[in-house]
Amino acid sequence: MKRRLYRSRALVLAAALLAPPLAVSPLVSTSAHAFIVFDPSNYTQNVLTAARSLQQITNQITSLQNQAQMLINQARNLASLPFSSLQQLQQSVQRTQQLLNQAQNIAFDVRQVDQMFQQKYGNVSLSASDEALVADARSRWRNTVGSLQDAMRVQAGVVGNIETNRTQMSALVSSSQSATGALQATQAGNQLLALQAQQLADLTAVVAANGRAQALTDAERAAAAEQGREQRRRFLTPGSGYQAANAQMFNR
Repeated sequence: MKRRLYRSRALVLAAALLAPPLAVSPLVSTSAHAFIVFDPSNYTQNVLTAARSLQQITNQITSLQNQAQMLINQARNLASLPFSSLQQLQQSVQRTQQLLNQAQNIAFDVRQVDQMFQQKYGNVSLSASDEALVADARSRWRNTVGSLQDAMRVQAGVVGNIETNRTQMSALVSSSQSATGALQATQAGNQLLALQAQQLADLTAVVAANGRAQALTDAERAAAAEQGREQRRRFLTPGSGYQAANAQMFNR
């Protein structure tokens, strides 16, 4: 718009300067022989020079406008995204981590798992008393029930994170669509990737809790089968197992 305005003004000025004068008459001065001489060639050259100068000024103004627009675009590309979901995602991960840390009896720890399996799920001691065998069986049963409860608690926590994840995903997609620059679009994309990582962490927690419960259930069955064989051996051992005897049911 400004370029057209400058060009129109230049054309009007050139037309006015090129227009021939209505009359050229000598000016009477103190000297009878003094006249003003009009040189058309010089006049035309001056008008063309003025037009070129005006065009150069117009080009410079256009260049400055382009540079200003480029700076504005660069500022938009460097603008940071005003929305951040990092805190909410970290809170969701912390809630899931707390549920895993509250695992009953056998925690998610390699040393504790090895120690517990050596004590409760290994080979049945031939010298253990019947009371000790019963106590170990009850301990294994509590471990299995506790692991099943832990798995359900983790599942409930992950389901509780779904609504938070939905809200954050909607806000991030909206921020990405309304991004004014490359940096904002990139940051929105990175936060969407962080949301997916948090969801994968929840899924990993559920798989780990379910796997723990299934493993303890299978270990309890294996230990119960081994203990059953030992108790049957003791029962059938002559002298210390079952011995036939007369039983009196009623006093007569």
